[in-house]
Amino acid sequence: MPPGLHAAVTRDWGHAVTEFSNTFLLAFPALFSIVNPLGAALIFTQVTEGRPRSESRALARAVALYSASLLIASIWIGSAILAFFGITIDSLRIAGGLVVAVRAWALLQAPEAAAARKEQQALQGGRTAAAPSWTEMAFFPMTMPFTVGPGTISVAIALSAARPTDGDWPAFFVALSVAAIVVAATIWLAYAYAERLMALLGVTGARIVSRLAALILLCIGVQILSSGIKGLALGIVRAAVGSS
Repeated sequence: MPPGLHAAVTRDWGHAVTEFSNTFLLAFPALFSIVNPLGAALIFTQVTEGRPRSESRALARAVALYSASLLIASIWIGSAILAFFGITIDSLRIAGGLVVAVRAWALLQAPEAAAARKEQQALQGGRTAAAPSWTEMAFFPMTMPFTVGPGTISVAIALSAARPTDGDWPAFFVALSVAAIVVAATIWLAYAYAERLMALLGVTGARIVSRLAALILLCIGVQILSSGIKGLALGIVRAAVGSS
């Protein structure tokens, strides 16, 4: 390989690796914080109370697979759907950042209320005399909206809106997809071993983890929002300069 071509390939590969690592380090904390598998595991133990261990683990595996599918679909086609309606990337970043920040603020102020709402979603207003099988409840309500709700989908779409305009976009979307898969894996682990996890953390420990995750999510929401405002302001300035 000629020296010039080798240098170009090495440089492009280095850019792709940097883009991948930076995107993953942004996406994984954001998705993990909004999903909060550790806090949700506390409710999962209540929902699956009295069920055989094999059913609980099968339900955890199904929820993780469904969650990964929803997250990856939101990442890859969410922005395209919004673009179809004429919504710009900067507007999406601002809206997504606001959604993430407001959601994080609510979680930070009252994680107990958020947990109670999730519990109500999971139990669908209360148990019935004949509890549904795990196959019937795997997607709804355990995956949607209990584990991956509208807030999580909004975060995934907002993250995908930050895609680069240069040639590093494949590494960007691969990193987002890997982050979604890793989050789904944590969902499976947290749900499959929810009883052991809760015995280790306890209710207080789970609440502390929820507050720390909410704080991280709030910072990420502000970052997404600021990038959208910056892009929108630069667009206005360019339009003003071009028309003058």
